[in-house]
Amino acid sequence: MKTSWFAGITVLVLAFAIAAPAAAQTPQAGATTNMQILVEKLKADKKLLVAETVGLTDAEGKAFWPIYDACQAELGGINTRLKNLITAYAKDFNAGTMTDPKAAAMLTEMFAIDEALLASKKSCAAKLNGVIPATKIARYVQVENKIRAQINYDLAASIPFVQ
Repeated sequence: MKTSWFAGITVLVLAFAIAAPAAAQTPQAGATTNMQILVEKLKADKKLLVAETVGLTDAEGKAFWPIYDACQAELGGINTRLKNLITAYAKDFNAGTMTDPKAAAMLTEMFAIDEALLASKKSCAAKLNGVIPATKIARYVQVENKIRAQINYDLAASIPFVQ
C-alpha cells in the first residue's frame, strides 16, 4: 500500500463519513449536487484502496464486492449515528447548554456506536469467512481500521472537550 496515497484519501474519507448522510437528501428531484459527486468519488476511492490493498483475484472479487457493499451500507448507518451525535454535541457546545443528563446520554450513545462498529466488523469478517482467505479478510479489516483511526484522530483534533 502506498503510504502517501493512503494519507491523502483519509481526509476525503473523513468528509465522506460525516457528509454521506447529507448527500442522501436531494434538494431537487434528479438534481446532482456537488456533495453527491464528492460522496460518489470518495466511495470509489475507498473501493480502489481496498482493491489495491486486499489483492483479490477475479473469482474472489465476484464474491467479495457484494459483501463489501452490504458492510459499507451498515457502516453508513453507524456513520450517520456518529454524525448525529457530533451535530447534537456541537449544538449544545455552541449554545452552552450541555448538562449532566445530556452528557450521560451522549456517553451512552458513544458507547453504543463503538459497540455497533465492533459488531459490524465482526459480522463483516464472518460473512467473508470462507469467501476469501483469512489473510485477505485481515487485510480488509486493517484497511477499515486505518481509515477509522484517521477519522477518529481528525475528529479528536477538532471536537472540543465537554464544558
